[in-house]
Amino acid sequence: MEQTAISVGLDIGTTKIVALVGQKNEFNKVEILGVGKSKSLGVHRGVVNNITQTIQSIQQAVEDAKLNSGHEISDVVVGIAGQHIRSIQHSDYITRPNPEEVINEEDIQELIQQVYKLVMLPGEEIIHVLPQEYKVDGQAEIKEPVGMHGGRLEANFHIVVGQVSSIKNIGRCIKSAGLNMANITLEPLASSEAVLSFEEKEAGVALIDIGGGTTDLAIFKDGIIRHTAVIPFGGNVITEDIKEGCSIIEKQAELLKIKFGSAWPGENKDTEIVSIPGLRGRDPKEISLKTLSKIINARVVEIIEQVYLEIKNYGHNEQKKKLIAGIVLTGGGSQLKHLKQLVEYITGMDTRVGYPSEHLAGNTQETVSSPLFATSVGLLMSALEGAAVATAPSEKGEETPTSEDSEQPAPVAAKRKSILDRFGEKLKEFLDNA
Repeated sequence: MEQTAISVGLDIGTTKIVALVGQKNEFNKVEILGVGKSKSLGVHRGVVNNITQTIQSIQQAVEDAKLNSGHEISDVVVGIAGQHIRSIQHSDYITRPNPEEVINEEDIQELIQQVYKLVMLPGEEIIHVLPQEYKVDGQAEIKEPVGMHGGRLEANFHIVVGQVSSIKNIGRCIKSAGLNMANITLEPLASSEAVLSFEEKEAGVALIDIGGGTTDLAIFKDGIIRHTAVIPFGGNVITEDIKEGCSIIEKQAELLKIKFGSAWPGENKDTEIVSIPGLRGRDPKEISLKTLSKIINARVVEIIEQVYLEIKNYGHNEQKKKLIAGIVLTGGGSQLKHLKQLVEYITGMDTRVGYPSEHLAGNTQETVSSPLFATSVGLLMSALEGAAVATAPSEKGEETPTSEDSEQPAPVAAKRKSILDRFGEKLKEFLDNA
């Protein structure tokens, strides 16, 4: 059977490192063969700040996944996030030497390669170049220019930029852990693959992935990514506030947040109190749940307002840019009680919590289909897609498609492969030289 290609997604987060081993089943769903999870040491707000500890955490997660799945792991698709990520909009064009010939894949690649040559700030590198829409000889709003006639090919691009040193450090950790980086992708893009439907991306949707160290935002409209941002606050900041506000240790603060935490203070009565054991020989502490909710609410409101500011910066108030499908929350932080209601109250937009279960096989264990694993599942899907494209037979008879359907997907698939592959190769070369 063809679809037994096994791939691995590796999510290097601030609080946890997850390695997911999986393959596609006969229904084209992702079957999870093994899960490896370890506490993330050495990563702060999505950026590696201790190489040795990060390598150990990666090795532990991969070892776990290896034992669970019974498969050897060598190639991994890695996610990148962190406060150093920023995105810019850019327009570029090429003039074709022969306008009589139809536009082909090479022309699009030439245009994309031209964007990669943009001069960035010192120490920054372009991670993704994502074409939005094309213009051919001034005719705007073209989604697929392949096969059209024209002399001037123009496009708007969404460019994701990151710090070279941070990318290098991730590459070094992967290499030192004895793994090969098959590809690298932006984490909000991976999460969006796992939890958003095509209809939502078409209608306009904002994906908010609340992780431990960062909150990632990806905005889609007309099926195209329009805006990405990484906000350097996440679940850890809420835990830190509880720790300071209630004068307790971090472990207890985390447990309090998960078990009793709520983003809506009006929900708790003044009489609701939880008792926490004191440290060695000290009296237990009594904490009011209303106070706990107030501490959580203050920080969550701050995070949501920062995200909402990014959504406004994208231009959500304009009629053409309206996000009809509203907001989808995912990541570990999205499991906080009453968060959905608070987001709806602040933004006035429809909100739901996104689970990656839609793309997973029916027999998947419940833990993996929680929002906590959205990024990991997205990275695994990206790895499987890459493997499928790599093993697909080469389409030499592409110029003479047999049906109308076969005309469109071929260039799109080829384009996706070439952009990602070129980026992967570029990064590997870049890391080897380092």
